[in-house]
Amino acid sequence: MTPLPVRIAGTGVHLPPDVVTNRRLAETLDTSDEWIVNRTGIRERRWLAPDLATSDMCVAAAHPALAAAGCAVRDVDAIVVATYTYDQPLPSTALIVKEALGAFRALTFDITQAACANGVQALFLGSLLVRTGAARRVLVIAADSASRVTDPEDRTTRVFFGDAAGAAVLTGATTPGTGLLGWDFGAELSYDVEIPAGGSRQPAGATTFADRRHYLKMNGRTVWDTATRCLPDSVLNATAKAGLTVDDVAHFFLHQANLNIVRAAMDKLGVPRDRAPITVDRLGNTGSAGVFTVLHKGFSEGTVRPGDAFVVSAIGAGFQWGTLCFRA
Repeated sequence: MTPLPVRIAGTGVHLPPDVVTNRRLAETLDTSDEWIVNRTGIRERRWLAPDLATSDMCVAAAHPALAAAGCAVRDVDAIVVATYTYDQPLPSTALIVKEALGAFRALTFDITQAACANGVQALFLGSLLVRTGAARRVLVIAADSASRVTDPEDRTTRVFFGDAAGAAVLTGATTPGTGLLGWDFGAELSYDVEIPAGGSRQPAGATTFADRRHYLKMNGRTVWDTATRCLPDSVLNATAKAGLTVDDVAHFFLHQANLNIVRAAMDKLGVPRDRAPITVDRLGNTGSAGVFTVLHKGFSEGTVRPGDAFVVSAIGAGFQWGTLCFRA
């Protein structure tokens, strides 16, 4: 596999200020703090204010990422937005973000239907744009407002998800041996995680709303089985294509679906758990943004050093999954 000379020049994150604890959820759901922590590792999550939308979080995450990269808004050549909770079906959320930022010459792309894997797909697309010369600086933003699509009466989904946005600026890598060294993507069709209504098969109407078919539905057992099988396998495939083993990888930025899933994936890989930073305990599953929250943690805290190999890996509804293996 031919490496792509692309690097992450800066990262940023935006978290809504409203902190929703497990005890707060237990006031309206048949659940408890102990039940949620034991099954998910989640203690709290953030919810977006009712008067704001996903694009607002995107803009807020973009500014610190651009600042960290030393990149002015006017110099952004392309914007890729990853979200399954777009502002509205039309127009493009990426275009809304572009206008709000004032990045008037940027190309815009939306990645929308891989759910929690959107962010990895967006990073891959951004890397290809840089590699082909179509863009010198690509702003990749992943954000989701899952509080808008989870049923307030369903503890199966309501306790898992939170709202957040993360961003990364991609540019060309000039140091030999660095960049995107390998990648792996896969999929297998499943309706075990879905939002049934709102599309052409089940258009929005009185019946679909009454039946609560516009909310996210999730089979937790299938998610566990698929994630703990496919995430480690994808990491192994991507590192092998990069000419590395998992022992060579310093940081594992994994989808923050559930603390137990992250731990099970690391155990299956045979890698110490402390190589995988965690944000799910205080943010919940933030969908497309999940891998960006841990990526930002690694970059902003200075734990990712020049020469370090790291992977970014996620799985989402569909099921679709993917892994990118970089060297900083």
